[in-house]
Amino acid sequence: MAKLFSFGFWNALAGVILRNRLVIFLGIIGITVFLGFQWKNMRFSFTEANLLPDDHEVNVQYQKFLDTFGEEGNLIVMAIQDSTLFTPSKLKAWNEFNDSFKKYEEIDLVISLSDLKKLEKKDNPARFELVDFINDTSYTEKQVARYEQELFAKLPFYEGLVYSKKSKTVQSALYLKKDIVNTIVRKKFIEDVLNPKVKAFEAKYNMDVKVSGMPYIRTMNSQNIMDEIQVFILAALLVTSLIFFFFFRSVRATIISMTAVVIGVMWAFGLLGLLQYEITVLTAIIPPLVIVIGIPNCIFLINKYQQEIKKHGNKAKSLQRVITKVGNATLMTNVTTAAGFATFALTESKLLREFGIVASINIIALFILCLLVITIIYSYMPQPKERHLKHLGKRWIESLVDWMEHMVKTRRVTIYIASIIILIASIIGIYTIKVSGSLLEDMPKSTGFFQDIEFFEEEFDGIMPLEILINTKRKQGVLKLPTLKRMAELEILLEETPELSKPISIVSLVKYAKQTYYNGNPKYYQIPTSQERNFILPYAKSFESEAGIMKSYVDSTGQYARITTFMKDVGTEQMERIETTLGPKLEKIFPKDRYEVTFTGRALIFQKGTNYLVWNLVFSLGLAIVLIALFMAWMFRSFKMIVISLIPNLLPLLMTAGLMGYLGVPIKPSTILVFSIAFGISVDDTIHFLAKYRQELKQNHWRIRKSVFAAVRETGVSMFYTSTVLFFGFSVFMISSFGGTKALGGLVSTTLLFAMLSNLLLLPSLLLSLERSIANKKTLKEPSLRIIPNEEEINSDDDFKESN
Repeated sequence: MAKLFSFGFWNALAGVILRNRLVIFLGIIGITVFLGFQWKNMRFSFTEANLLPDDHEVNVQYQKFLDTFGEEGNLIVMAIQDSTLFTPSKLKAWNEFNDSFKKYEEIDLVISLSDLKKLEKKDNPARFELVDFINDTSYTEKQVARYEQELFAKLPFYEGLVYSKKSKTVQSALYLKKDIVNTIVRKKFIEDVLNPKVKAFEAKYNMDVKVSGMPYIRTMNSQNIMDEIQVFILAALLVTSLIFFFFFRSVRATIISMTAVVIGVMWAFGLLGLLQYEITVLTAIIPPLVIVIGIPNCIFLINKYQQEIKKHGNKAKSLQRVITKVGNATLMTNVTTAAGFATFALTESKLLREFGIVASINIIALFILCLLVITIIYSYMPQPKERHLKHLGKRWIESLVDWMEHMVKTRRVTIYIASIIILIASIIGIYTIKVSGSLLEDMPKSTGFFQDIEFFEEEFDGIMPLEILINTKRKQGVLKLPTLKRMAELEILLEETPELSKPISIVSLVKYAKQTYYNGNPKYYQIPTSQERNFILPYAKSFESEAGIMKSYVDSTGQYARITTFMKDVGTEQMERIETTLGPKLEKIFPKDRYEVTFTGRALIFQKGTNYLVWNLVFSLGLAIVLIALFMAWMFRSFKMIVISLIPNLLPLLMTAGLMGYLGVPIKPSTILVFSIAFGISVDDTIHFLAKYRQELKQNHWRIRKSVFAAVRETGVSMFYTSTVLFFGFSVFMISSFGGTKALGGLVSTTLLFAMLSNLLLLPSLLLSLERSIANKKTLKEPSLRIIPNEEEINSDDDFKESN
């Protein structure tokens, strides 16, 4: 392995690249075209990301629920809060608007005011009959007034289902066919049919229609992700190219760099299509991530090329030295960054695994692209002129390096005190961090669909379905009166929980049957007694087969019952508190020896998955640290150097974690990524610095101070350039409307900026303070991997001739 990455290998590779540049460039074009054809396989996720493995107990329970009752997330709701709704013209228009959806094959069922049924008690024979709530289409003022009064005063069965008593908001329900809920057909229906029809109705009747439901939320959210990918890519290209041009003052260098990273972006999309991975909130950030990480590669390569041109003016030799002197170091830094992402691929979460695989492959591919594209394009172009090299001697850059050197020379105690203060403050902040499993928290707050979510939470106490599956362990056990009473008792508990809505189940229908038996008197909307059951039973049997709610909330065997309630946007801690509170009470109501009660639903799975994901991410971060520590050990063959190299990289991570605590940014799938991304990138600076430091030690005959300051001066400029690009590049994510992506951008930017200062101030200070114990030939043995070749090796190859 060491021989593979020796100076001789890179020297030979340089010759191969420059002698076969046309063939290689055509090969890059060919690969780009091939991956371009894979774009057609890209697809957006049509459901929430399942953060749990398929065989996890919570997923198994959810699958059991789906097998019994089918897809639960197929409901779209539309609501109107308007005092003029119950006027003849507007009520008629609202009903006709809802009825118009029945003709679409994507719709399984529509429930609106015009579809409502009432139970009526009939004699001879004794029976219940379902009759239309609105039985006249003439819509006179008197009839409309009667409908309004009857709905809100006499039909508690429909409270929370069709109307909200809080402000007399009326809602209707569109049930999508279950087989299209998680397909592109759902997306097309919402974008091409539902949204245009809603807008047209609002414009015509001057009424505000609120729309929500999980299928609608998923569709609008994925559309926002798609829109943001384009914005991110353009913004990342613009920001990084402007900063690059500011540093190099060269249009040519900027265009060459942008060419390399744009090809990298095309490869990123192509790889997603080739692997047929869905585009999620995580995989959507890979293309702009490629731009942000790719530009530092270009900076190192172009900066070295221009330094060599300035030194000896030989283009061929300069290009060869770019590959031999910087190729190994740049590869190693990209490998450590890729390793940080690759650890995600070892988790059991499909979401993280796909993100880790695509990100790590793209980072290595990006290194190869930058090395080849920059070298080959520059080989065809004229030698840089003096004006292209002016940036190498800028005074302000020299002043910055002088300041760093001054701080390390004279202010080491200040650096240590500042580091200790930051460490203590960070630890205190870490103890205040919370974990969030909210499904909606990261969604863009300014969008119309999110404001509609807040409306439904206020009026109907939630929009995310929480399902409760009750197994009575015997056929027809659900319809037994003791079971119904237990279910009614559970529903009272659910109604008393502020975060949950009024539940819907077979119990509601049984209560409605009793109310109907007593001639529709609302005060009898309750579970019948044993004696009343005997009177009501002959009536109820007549319509059991016709009532759709029976089929939706009781399975065909009568063994399983389903209670549906809707949750507000609560976090993991609140949900755990709800489960802890309800758990003991549930066991009292439903003894375990006779019943099996399970909480399930997509929203609950997401919350459970968040805790699972956090531990997976902690594991991946720990694994990344261990892998990079082993990599350092292999490179430097010194345990002391491992410790010294990790300190300036772990401190920024602790500082970021502390900031999250102080700023109230919770740990969630998006923000936990900060640590692995930042650590994988920031350790690159450490590798560059220590490799240069070791080389200087040998050249300066183990004189510590001279070697440290030479390493600061040599690597400081490149570190500053790359860290600035990374800071502003990741800051691009802060324009996102997704809270998690915005936090990711801000936190990574902050971490990398502090990591640069840590590597240029704290790391050299440690080396100077511990010089006796680490800067000797016994501690710094001959490395297994020489990242930067010695000058004598380079100079011995000065007979390299341009082969074309």
